[in-house]
Amino acid sequence: MASVAQPLLLQTCAVFRTQRRGTQAQVPSTSGRARTPSRALLPGGQSITVHGRFAPRRRSDGRLGHPTVRSVNGSVLAVEEGGSEDEGELPAEELGGSYAVTMPPTPMNGVRTDLSEIDLATLVEADSVYNHELSWMSFNWRVLAMSLNHTVPVYERLRFLAITAKNLDEFFAKRVGGLKRQQAAGVANLVSKKREYLRTPSRQLELIAEACEAFVRQQTETLMDDVLPELRNMGIHLYNYYELEDEDRTQLREWFVNEVEPLLTPLAIDPGHPFPYLTSLAVNMAIVLKDPEDPDQSKSLLSIVNLPPSMQRWVKLPDNKETGRRNAFVPLEHVVIYNLDRLFGGMEIQSVNCFRATRNADVVRNEEEAEDLLEMMTDEVRERRFAPFVRLEVNENISEELVMTLTTKLNLTASDVYYMRGPLGVGDLFSLPVEFGMDSHLMYKHWAPLTHISLAAIKQKREIFKIIRTQDILVHHPYQSFATSTQLLVEAAATDPKVVAIKCTLYRTSSDSPIIDALIKAAEHGVQVAVLVELKARFDEARNVGFANKLEDAGCNVAYGLVGLKTHCKTTLVIRQEAPNILRTYCHIGTGNYNPSTAAVYTDYGLLTCDPDLGKDVMDLFKYLTGYHRQQRFRRLLVAPTSMRQTYMALIDQEIRNAQAGMHAEVTCKVNGIDDPVVTSKLYEASQAGVKVNLIVRGICRVRPKVPGFSDNIRIVSVIGRFLEHHRVVRYENGGNPKYFIGSADWMTRNLMRRVEVATPILDKNLQKEVDMVLQACMNDAHSWEMQADGRYVQTVNSIMLKTIETFGEAGEIADDTLQDEDDLPERATQVGVQMALMECYKLQRKKHKKKSRKASQVVRRTKRRGKRTFSAERSSDGGETRPGRHAGSMDDITYFSDTN
Repeated sequence: MASVAQPLLLQTCAVFRTQRRGTQAQVPSTSGRARTPSRALLPGGQSITVHGRFAPRRRSDGRLGHPTVRSVNGSVLAVEEGGSEDEGELPAEELGGSYAVTMPPTPMNGVRTDLSEIDLATLVEADSVYNHELSWMSFNWRVLAMSLNHTVPVYERLRFLAITAKNLDEFFAKRVGGLKRQQAAGVANLVSKKREYLRTPSRQLELIAEACEAFVRQQTETLMDDVLPELRNMGIHLYNYYELEDEDRTQLREWFVNEVEPLLTPLAIDPGHPFPYLTSLAVNMAIVLKDPEDPDQSKSLLSIVNLPPSMQRWVKLPDNKETGRRNAFVPLEHVVIYNLDRLFGGMEIQSVNCFRATRNADVVRNEEEAEDLLEMMTDEVRERRFAPFVRLEVNENISEELVMTLTTKLNLTASDVYYMRGPLGVGDLFSLPVEFGMDSHLMYKHWAPLTHISLAAIKQKREIFKIIRTQDILVHHPYQSFATSTQLLVEAAATDPKVVAIKCTLYRTSSDSPIIDALIKAAEHGVQVAVLVELKARFDEARNVGFANKLEDAGCNVAYGLVGLKTHCKTTLVIRQEAPNILRTYCHIGTGNYNPSTAAVYTDYGLLTCDPDLGKDVMDLFKYLTGYHRQQRFRRLLVAPTSMRQTYMALIDQEIRNAQAGMHAEVTCKVNGIDDPVVTSKLYEASQAGVKVNLIVRGICRVRPKVPGFSDNIRIVSVIGRFLEHHRVVRYENGGNPKYFIGSADWMTRNLMRRVEVATPILDKNLQKEVDMVLQACMNDAHSWEMQADGRYVQTVNSIMLKTIETFGEAGEIADDTLQDEDDLPERATQVGVQMALMECYKLQRKKHKKKSRKASQVVRRTKRRGKRTFSAERSSDGGETRPGRHAGSMDDITYFSDTN
């Protein structure tokens, strides 16, 4: 049986340990009281002192307590609710009732903050002003701020932490991986010859490492010292193994022997055993051992154990009715570590350290030379599994000798190593299998998307075609249902005998996609189905290859996209034979993917229309995507890369001319990111001409506002909330006759020049008003972050917000009847933020619609009764001749949805 030697380093992988190197361990208390220091026993008899610490966030009556502002290094991080004696927290009143929260909390090295003396070329293109990677890090700081905000329910704060970790994983795989590839290819020499204000890949990697170190430090501190203690106070426990009772350990031992041990393969590292294959982002264990029977006691052995990928990361402990324990978990790696004697019989375990490695996902492809794009992408997915490593995460107390061994084996350098105080793979907290009701102290109150009021009366799926014939419908996800709008259109088309063709683009969709099922059903019913499946959607390549094969097997015509371009547009075309010589087109043009899962959490628009010009445009688009058809201009659609950027820039030029003529000129754009230098330069030109420029940019942004002489008229806000802001909307004032567009493209070079993107105009005046209100609400959002001239973002928390939070009790609650008029949406957003204001708005809209429908039903019933009486009277007076009753015409203004066509 394995023995445990001193000193044992097992505690270095106890993921909920909170000490730093050389400091005393801090273990969260399970109650709101500070716990008396106690001795925690580790295997082999070693013990450490543990303390409980928890600063109450709520008053005893459950209401939010005294607001405080949390600061780090003098920079305010987040407004918190509940008094605390912690160092670095200041009473909110001392700041005068308005609090500025800045992210990142301190300027990032490599980002120029003083732009007082700068020329236009440097402002637009210099890496010191805008760097994609550092701008993205700034965005992730704003997401992290959600986990610091104590007005957000605590379980949601945990989820935001997991989001930041998942974001960082993808960032390293894609962006850092790309820079590593450039570094290896010698791009540094090209950069130095091209422009002196562009940085080499090596320099960018240095700045990224520095920025990530500060970010991960704050991320870990938030998790260990803030979120986990509060979760424990709310009854959700994530235990260290050494905190468990003997009964729990015995049960886990039995479970390990029966369920886990058969899946584990200890892999020795020596001349006879090569270094094992490591899955990207998987948690592994490096075990240092000694053989007690080896005469050379200075010799250490190394073995690697991989966590089984098929098993849940978090092991749920049995509920305990006596203690009330319900949601209690321990990490799988803890269970493995404390039962390693089963794997290393007769060995002496010196230390155990968890580590996690990230592989490069930026694979080079040569589409021009590929004979089969499907085969090429299948090979790429396989190649990515064996791509070079770009990052190594280890426990902070790991020995330098072991780090050197791992970096050598993984072909990494010391700068690629990140020492983690807390758990590895924080993103795995997404999979924490917590069971609880909709407690607003823990999570946001559930939001069930509402059916669009124009579609609410549908009883048979085919009725949707009649409704779209009479009006354009703009659905707004996730406030309005994807299932009863976009999905319904495709499902109706799949079974409608009058539908002769369906054409659709698929970029990302869910694994059990009802859209895929509907397209297959349509093909089985004899409908001509053409699907453009974009195989190059990053990290969804394997899934999309599977979908493509499945659709082909069902008889669909499948195309894989254009060589050199990603197809990112979101369009569906349904063609219906409505009379012997009449083919009518029905279109969906959206800003988001055909994915029911993301439609529940991403904000997106989708236009359902029967407009014949848009229908012809979408038909021409599919000729371009599936065949050999070139078309530079479309009737109404804007299509990238052929015409979209040119049209957008021409419309900004018109705003510039209007401003110069003394007219009110304004451009409002809501996108996920802006990095295109041409767009950036044009926006600066517009600002200099007096055009008011409003930018709602969730993520990266090349434009800097409030730079004297360049961007005095530019305002930039970023909206971060419970839903991911995803729709792309552009509005031009156009001399008092505004133009509106929604589409799939961000104002980024890749979208405008290297992807097939589509934007559609919104022509209906009522829909224009609806979009305009949302744009105003976003600019007024109480929770929005506003970019400053130095590139950092400031969130102003005012007394109205705090009063609203106090009134409604929790940020997670959706108040009823607080918005009295839909036109008040922008004003309401200044109090509760645009997302909550929109939830209230659509609830109000539904309430009004139901009231109106009830009145209409009453009119119908009265009309029917009167019609019967009139019919009887006229029949008796006219000798049985039947004539229309006097109320027969009153039915004309009542809308019925009984058409079965």
